[in-house]
Amino acid sequence: MKFQRPKGTADIIPTDSKKWQYVEETARKIFSSYQYEEIRTPLFEHFEVFSRTSGDTSDIVTKEMYDFKDKGDRHITLRPEGTAGVVRAYVENKLYGPEIQKPFKTYYIGPMFRYERPQSGRLRQFHQIGVEAFGVDNPTLDVEVMAMAIDFLSKFGLTNLKLAINTLGDNDSRDNYRDALVAYLIPFKDQLSDDSKARLEKNPLRVLDSKDKGDQEIVKNAPSILDYLSEDSQKHFDQVKELLDALEISYEVDSTMVRGLDYYNHTIFEIMSDSKAFGGKFTTICAGGRYNGLVEQLGGPETPGIGFGLGIERLLLVLEAEDAKLPVEQDLDVYVVGIGEETNIESLKLVQSMRKAGFSVERDYLNRKPKGQFKSANRMNAHFVMTLGESELETQTLNFKNMKTSQEVTVKLSDVYTDFSKVYQNALKLEVEADGE
Repeated sequence: MKFQRPKGTADIIPTDSKKWQYVEETARKIFSSYQYEEIRTPLFEHFEVFSRTSGDTSDIVTKEMYDFKDKGDRHITLRPEGTAGVVRAYVENKLYGPEIQKPFKTYYIGPMFRYERPQSGRLRQFHQIGVEAFGVDNPTLDVEVMAMAIDFLSKFGLTNLKLAINTLGDNDSRDNYRDALVAYLIPFKDQLSDDSKARLEKNPLRVLDSKDKGDQEIVKNAPSILDYLSEDSQKHFDQVKELLDALEISYEVDSTMVRGLDYYNHTIFEIMSDSKAFGGKFTTICAGGRYNGLVEQLGGPETPGIGFGLGIERLLLVLEAEDAKLPVEQDLDVYVVGIGEETNIESLKLVQSMRKAGFSVERDYLNRKPKGQFKSANRMNAHFVMTLGESELETQTLNFKNMKTSQEVTVKLSDVYTDFSKVYQNALKLEVEADGE
């Protein structure tokens, strides 16, 4: 029997995982500078956590969730997105308490699961980086979240990014707009797709998000939510635009934009790239918005919130297509070449000593001849090679070779054990001197 990974999943092998680690560490550094701290929530939650928050007409709930009954007959769901689980943790752990700094800022990195047709950059098990901030309704936080997302993407050298923004307004705005949108769509009801017919009854704003080409033609002339904003909603959105202008962050307003999850309100945004990975067409790589009211849906107090999410697989497609600088090889400071069986114990002691001193070190384990070991050192891009043979054992010395300059020096074995950092730095000085000649 031939075993293969499940459809829609991927193995991240060591040659690729270095890139993943780089993306994740870059996220951690950027988010930390904005005072966001990591949260880790379960991979599965009770079904209601997502059905209640994402909306029972959303594609996630109706088509894409991996849900099942466990042995205790509990309805369980593999998490399809990160926000709802974080909100559940926020409520359950009472992270809204008076002693906790506001806004409460957090981020997550991890796998999500959606049963959808696998395609490039879109898998059934995919990985998401996301941030959430709770407790502040100030438009300044909306803009800070967008700025942080742009900072993160810009760290990889991505420059041709487009920020699109819109507002879904408050409850009054949405109610008024809903009535106007339904009045517009009713005459086209028979022409709508089956999904949009169902949404027209339960959540007509979702019709605007339809991927059906016929639906898209119909909604082209639909009324704009920007014409139905309450005074407070208009003020909030105007301040968002004013603050983006103050930071000199270019943007465009897309009044047709809606998010695929029902919990969004007020500011929503998408960051797009026209990367070659998507055929040069602007495609969303990061999206988010404000979700005031979501905390209350999961049993918490009235608490505003805002955040964004992006898929790591999708981001890596862009970075590789745009030739972004990503680490592909692991640094190796020293390769120890042991010549002869009698050097095995000393070689082991040497590599362990240098590793404990904070250096990346490797050795031969196959009893190969020196030539084969030097080939390994070259393949692994070792900076230095340390050679230990019978004569070196006798004299208690080592041959230390710079693989870049081919310079060789003899060092005392005791110096390596006593202070290898000093030995290494001295060798680097010789390299600098050689480069200067």
